[in-house]
Amino acid sequence: MERTTQTGTARFQRAERRQIEFRPLALDHLLAEDHAARLIWAYVEGLDLTLLYQKIKAVDGNAGRNPIDPKILLSLWLFATVEGVTSARRLAKLCQEHLAYLWICGEVSVNYHTLSDFRTQHHEFLDDLLTQSVATLLHQGLIELNSLAQDGMRVRASASSSSFRRKPTLDECLAQAEQHLETLQRESEEDVGVENRREQAARVRAARERQERIEAALEERETLVPKMERRKKGSGSEARASTTDPEARKMKMADGGFRPAYNVQFATTTDTLVIAGVDVVNAGTDGGQMKPLIDQLERRYQQAPEQYLADGGFVKLDDITALEQAGITTYLPIMEQTRKESKGIDPFAPVKGDSEEVKRWRARMGTSTAKEIYQQRSATAEFPNAGCRNRGLGQFPVRGLLKARAICLWQALAHNFQRTLDLRRQATG
Repeated sequence: MERTTQTGTARFQRAERRQIEFRPLALDHLLAEDHAARLIWAYVEGLDLTLLYQKIKAVDGNAGRNPIDPKILLSLWLFATVEGVTSARRLAKLCQEHLAYLWICGEVSVNYHTLSDFRTQHHEFLDDLLTQSVATLLHQGLIELNSLAQDGMRVRASASSSSFRRKPTLDECLAQAEQHLETLQRESEEDVGVENRREQAARVRAARERQERIEAALEERETLVPKMERRKKGSGSEARASTTDPEARKMKMADGGFRPAYNVQFATTTDTLVIAGVDVVNAGTDGGQMKPLIDQLERRYQQAPEQYLADGGFVKLDDITALEQAGITTYLPIMEQTRKESKGIDPFAPVKGDSEEVKRWRARMGTSTAKEIYQQRSATAEFPNAGCRNRGLGQFPVRGLLKARAICLWQALAHNFQRTLDLRRQATG
């Protein structure tokens, strides 16, 4: 094709994409030396992955296909989490198209089933890895656990509000699910082709999983009845549970609406912004969540913080008493401070029934020093929450408390990896 101008026929270079060429290049030559994928691979190579390698059943001398190196899968999910990729299918596609993911794979083929399973099946290892990574930073003197802040974040569950049913509806759904499964199992026993057998097996598996979810929903609903009865007698019959994600609960979200969700808890160092503790609960309130996370921190690092900061949603006098008795100085706002002050009541004065520890907390929060320390809370505790949102944690791609906690551990590891790079840069000037 030619382009004619007033001065003659223009000449230019055209794109040629069909020419066959042999390029003497390796994947390693195509990725920049300072690329984040290389940093993550180097980080993973320095970890103790014994727990993952012990689970490999393929050994020399025995038959069986070689599994994918756990270092590859761990690096892929760490890099994907940093990049905000939350879907196993999306990650599998990137492993075929994106240079950085191709480099991590190193010509090893991965599929979304393997990626999805790896993300949620190694909860114990991920939990231990969080402890290892924070303990390493402690040993290197890059962080301290003297002062921590805790905050909760509601994350939508993989379920809709319409999936929540009362007991009569759940019983009806269970009967239908049992009948449907029985029909499919009977049909699967017929002599059909290989392809049809595979399809039928998939249908049977899906029907069995639905029946199990409904049974779990009935069990979860029974745990809600006593709680509702304590609030209002006779309200237990209104208890509902989700047939999609039985462990999810309807919670008040940041926009004021109510949706199925989980309550994610992070404990973060106030000076270095490293996540030291992670928990996921299905309680819609933050009240009562401090003590379990403090216990977790002591279990992980054999030490408790000297100072602990949290917002007003965490105020529970029993928790404050327990933390103060353990030698932890608590910084939480006084509830209804403004209302009390408007009535001429000293909000920092002891209240009837207060323990000695609670009295000290009330008096402390009236001092200028405590107010200055408490100002660190929002910048500290809400920082990892914002990071998780930016990395795509707006809704869990999995179901159940344990799997949701695994997702949050990935988020914490990705967050701490980035913080580690920053802290080491600061340490070296």
